[in-house]
Amino acid sequence: MHTQTIAISALRSHLLAYLKQAEHGKELVITSKGHTIARILPPKDTTKDAKNALSKLRTKSKIGDVISPIDTEWEANN
Repeated sequence: MHTQTIAISALRSHLLAYLKQAEHGKELVITSKGHTIARILPPKDTTKDAKNALSKLRTKSKIGDVISPIDTEWEANN
């Protein structure tokens, strides 16, 4: 993620341009008199995050038949 530090006065003057940058993946650190007062983060791509999580899970999981009955009798069935 790319980060850009900007003064609050510049943010006020060019708000739409900075928000466009955040929309395209840039993190904005807002400062006042040299001190960080806020951060504007890009939106999360929840679909991409979910696909990445499933890909990681796929490497650790064994996919098989989970519907067919098994030969072992369960105590809950009695």
